[in-house]
Amino acid sequence: MAASPLDLDQLQTFITIADTGSFTRAADEVHRTQSAVSMQMRRLEERIGKPLFEKDGRTNKLSEEGERLLTHARKLLQLNRETLALFDDKALEGTVRIGMPDDYADRFLPEIMARFSRSNPRVELSVICEPTINLLELTRRGNLDIAVVTECDEVRPVEIVRQEPLLWVSSASHMVHEEEILPMAFGRPNCRWRLTAVEALERSARRHRVLFTSWSATVITAAVLSGLAVSVLPECALRPGMRVLGEADGFGSLPDCGIGILRGHTSRPEIVEALARHISESLDNISVPVIEDGGSFDFAAVTSVKGRRLKPGHVLAGW
Repeated sequence: MAASPLDLDQLQTFITIADTGSFTRAADEVHRTQSAVSMQMRRLEERIGKPLFEKDGRTNKLSEEGERLLTHARKLLQLNRETLALFDDKALEGTVRIGMPDDYADRFLPEIMARFSRSNPRVELSVICEPTINLLELTRRGNLDIAVVTECDEVRPVEIVRQEPLLWVSSASHMVHEEEILPMAFGRPNCRWRLTAVEALERSARRHRVLFTSWSATVITAAVLSGLAVSVLPECALRPGMRVLGEADGFGSLPDCGIGILRGHTSRPEIVEALARHISESLDNISVPVIEDGGSFDFAAVTSVKGRRLKPGHVLAGW
């Protein structure tokens, strides 16, 4: 006997619980009583044959099986919306609010906007550039529909769509990285990249001082390119005129940086899911800078096919 299909209403409630982190808030979102939501989840667990939630103190969190179901549930709901949209010419029309840090916007936004706007010419994109922590708060308040963020403990749940190596960088025209007390340019004190870099410097007993602090990627980039400071950046944020530092320069490797999609609560989930799909495809398509054998830097290749990973000692030639 063929298995009966999954109930899409149950899956929608399940996704809402995962996104809001609460049965109570999910009940408000789907306009049901909390007892009705609990009943839906019991029936979904019976249909799956696995527990989808587990106790974490006084709260419930997704079990391992629940995490697995979440990815497929999103795809099923998206396919359902796309199917209905085939018979509704006005399905993807309106406004969607997207946020991302300015360093990601500089590298990723042109590709994302081009892909999405070509497919959805009647959707208006409202874009805001803020640090990840600010984007998290804006999303929680309902001021953003979707955000491209850096993976960190404070941001959950986030769908990771790209991994970037975090690199030590300095100016290719200066030797600031050889100073006895290393001058640094960082984001604000709670910036994940800053915390990671400081921990690495302290482990290696490298003397340093923070000279420049800013959430703006433009400010950090200016401090590096002018030879005033060393910083840490994901590979996608490298610019012509920068040098990648490594073990030979006294700088150890850093952990990778996860870039992900954070969804907010919206009355137009079909637009948000369509944009999320284009973001994922765009970030997968955008390559890293390509270094030719002679050391020259092909900046145009950043938006074409995937290039070879940068190695310590590579210099990104100026404009």
